[in-house]
Amino acid sequence: MSDNNYETKCNIIPIETLENGKRYHVSLELPMNYGWYDDVGMVVEKGSDDLFFPLKYTRSEGNMAIFESDIDLETRAVYQYHFICRVNGYLKSIKSDGIFTEKDLGQGDSSKLSVNFEAPDWAKGAMMYHIFVDRYRKGREDDLPNMTRRTVHKNWNEEMVIGPDSNGIWNADFYGGDLKGIEDTLDYIKSLGVTVLYLSPVVWSQSNHRYDTSDYMNVDPYAGCNENLRSLCDAAHRKGMKVVLDAVFNHTGNDSKYFNEYGTFSNTGAFQSMDSEYAKFYRKHYENGEVKYDYWWGMPNLPVCDGNSYEWKKFITGEGGVIDHWFSLGIDGLRLDVADELSDEFIELIRIAVKRNKPDGFILGEVWKNPMRMGRSYIESGKGMDSVMDYSLVDAMIRYFKYGDVEKLAYIIRDIMTEYPKDTINTLMNFTSTHDITRAINLFATYDFQEYGEWAWNPNSSDLEWCKNFKLSPEQYKYGREVYEAYVFALAFMPGILSIFYGDEVGLQGMGNLANRKPYPWGHRDKKLLEFFRYIGKMRTNETFLKEADLNVVDINNDYFMFERLGEEDKVLVTVNRTGEDKSFAIPGEYEKNSSGIYTLKKSLPGRLSPYGAAAVKLRR
Repeated sequence: MSDNNYETKCNIIPIETLENGKRYHVSLELPMNYGWYDDVGMVVEKGSDDLFFPLKYTRSEGNMAIFESDIDLETRAVYQYHFICRVNGYLKSIKSDGIFTEKDLGQGDSSKLSVNFEAPDWAKGAMMYHIFVDRYRKGREDDLPNMTRRTVHKNWNEEMVIGPDSNGIWNADFYGGDLKGIEDTLDYIKSLGVTVLYLSPVVWSQSNHRYDTSDYMNVDPYAGCNENLRSLCDAAHRKGMKVVLDAVFNHTGNDSKYFNEYGTFSNTGAFQSMDSEYAKFYRKHYENGEVKYDYWWGMPNLPVCDGNSYEWKKFITGEGGVIDHWFSLGIDGLRLDVADELSDEFIELIRIAVKRNKPDGFILGEVWKNPMRMGRSYIESGKGMDSVMDYSLVDAMIRYFKYGDVEKLAYIIRDIMTEYPKDTINTLMNFTSTHDITRAINLFATYDFQEYGEWAWNPNSSDLEWCKNFKLSPEQYKYGREVYEAYVFALAFMPGILSIFYGDEVGLQGMGNLANRKPYPWGHRDKKLLEFFRYIGKMRTNETFLKEADLNVVDINNDYFMFERLGEEDKVLVTVNRTGEDKSFAIPGEYEKNSSGIYTLKKSLPGRLSPYGAAAVKLRR
């Protein structure tokens, strides 16, 4: 008789919160007609140091033998666990689907459990709008003040500077996009279904991207002032939106209050004297017997901060520090720049500071690869970040829709679903594009990219003039939009946050880093594409069950991507055509006969997809 004919049941119920963990009551029910059970236990996988908790027989109910125990587990974002026993003398493992096996279990066969780790509910399945502040919209009516080493464009449509300016300074041209401009357009942003604003850095900095901080306590004069940030947060909250701020804690600018290389600030900076109160903020090394400061990737404008320094940690995470100050202005979360270069201890202190201000504060990290495989506790410890930017999935999705790379998409999804905590999966930042990669419309419109490079968005050329002057032909743009919409439709139904980089919703172009940061094209928008994004936003708003629904991949082939999202009461089957041809195929009969709702792209139908079309069929479970 097949093992599949026997059903096992387990319940893991939290009964007490401990100082650094939780106590659970574990109950395992095994079918008595399968045999005699000995050595029943729960295996909690921790690499080479697995934990084993024996379970004692307590009683029988019907045809089931019940084994139970109380267990203590330390705080951790995700544990993999399974059960083992001897049946009639033979050692068996019990897979996550309840089936007995004699094989060693891998992660896909084990179940997952999070201990004292929960991401904020408002971040699960959210719609995010990612704004590069200087290039979104100018709200102030007066001229920008004169500031050294900065140039200001005469008007919004003037060509941007890509590369060094006439003075040899990079990223020093400003358009004057500011916090008031964002606040003035909140109704537009909300029309996209957006529930989270993610702002690029807004504190006083040297450059237009503001990843080189000059003063952590004040908003950059070109972006507004601290009260403008408070006003924006208040206005966003009234409209049901949260605000996440980009946090750059790995390095500062050299033209900063803390380093002060140019003497811009009245205090003595670390560059000026090792006796400065700020000298301990920075990481150093010995060179030819002298103490030298470290610079991020060797860039002389970015001195690296010392994440092990008591003074630096206190300044950022201590009571009354930078994080407390920002939250006092109304923000709801942080995106940690280059999070993989911050120490585990520092990230844990950041979490303490965030949760001190808002128990449901959100922490999102810039980590480009699988954070569960990096030998760090970014997420795994349960004391660090809630989630990460999902570069791996976005890369795999782009490769699938551009090149038909079925294998990569399949294994990236498998890795995420088997290795990540559920709350992290539900809050992964799945983006159209970002300030660091080529614009989405360019990605799908041409093949000027390294198909076999490390990342799907790396252009074949890094020549700044080529990137600056690159423009899609009308035919390329039309083709790119067709593929782009199919990609976004699929991404919109995947677990996690759907993030729109400002302008991607209206076809803003940009080849490569820097050229992707053009001003938002007010007055020159692709209204057809904009309506598509509003349709996607409406769908995400209506289908609230997607926030925590499980993912089941049905089929990934060279023609289409078919998957399910499974909620407690609702489920949906999504199929997306990655080709320029009509595609017909069979879908599970229950979806064909009992549909309670259909979302479509390009007039497709379930089982009959138009070129680059899609259909999503919803059922009540």
